[in-house]
Amino acid sequence: MKVAGALLAAGSGSRFLGPTHKLLADIDGEPVVAHAARSMLNAALDGYVLVTGAVRLGVALKDFSNLVVIENPDHEQGIATSLSVAVDWCEAEDFDALIIGLADQPGVVTTAWGRLSDSTSPIAVANYNGHSGNPVRLERSVWSLLPRTGDEGARVLLRTRPDLVEQVACEGSPDDIDTVEDLSQWS
Repeated sequence: MKVAGALLAAGSGSRFLGPTHKLLADIDGEPVVAHAARSMLNAALDGYVLVTGAVRLGVALKDFSNLVVIENPDHEQGIATSLSVAVDWCEAEDFDALIIGLADQPGVVTTAWGRLSDSTSPIAVANYNGHSGNPVRLERSVWSLLPRTGDEGARVLLRTRPDLVEQVACEGSPDDIDTVEDLSQWS
């Protein structure tokens, strides 16, 4: 099975009131997005994509040559449009499954990506101490069930198709960075 990893990084980060976009904010000497990208890229998947939109992330990702960066021109229409960009890329590249993560979650560790990659369920979701989080693995068979617009992504399938979902125990943290206060928890 050919499995890709995707980081969604197209949002405006409007709740983050710092001097820069939240994905470019610094944690231990590097941008938030670099932490998330490194965790995904170290998981030995078959391909990697990052979907951007509201902010240019090229400088922050210059060290990740095997990461394909695609812009979502419709990012203002919600996260489902970014998910669609990633799915379209996976279809064009003939992947069998896609693991979706969020670029503002620096605590998602490489082993979470790897554990999800090993799943054989149509939908697999990372579970942190009994709580579902990201990343989420989606096999090709469910891609057509995903919303193409709006502010909900794979969560729709977790609710409407629980019969297809496997909970995968993972280490790390699914906490995201939405505010300056969130960032201070990581520094």
